[in-house]
Amino acid sequence: MSEPIKPITLPPMSNPQQEGKWLQAALHQWLDREFIPEAVNHQIAERATQIFVRQRLEGENDLGSLVIAIVTEMQAFDFSKSFYGEFAIANAVSDLLLDSLGIDRCCGQ
Repeated sequence: MSEPIKPITLPPMSNPQQEGKWLQAALHQWLDREFIPEAVNHQIAERATQIFVRQRLEGENDLGSLVIAIVTEMQAFDFSKSFYGEFAIANAVSDLLLDSLGIDRCCGQ
């Protein structure tokens, strides 16, 4: 029987503005690199970052809950000019955060 995946808890936010700037820049760069640079990528990165920072300021540190919040709130975003959708964005945010924390994405170790 396999072990359930342990929840990943982010350290408390110490500098919301700096963390938000980092995430927005990293996500925008990821969006441009994955397919092609599009003008809408800036808006996507900005919106996802706003959701993330607000959730963190409200005390949410569980990565799974943050991903669900991004998926839920990004559903209202108009992705018609993009190759992406809310799930791709939430997963990218998760991957970027895990990479920044040095956590292996494969197995949650």
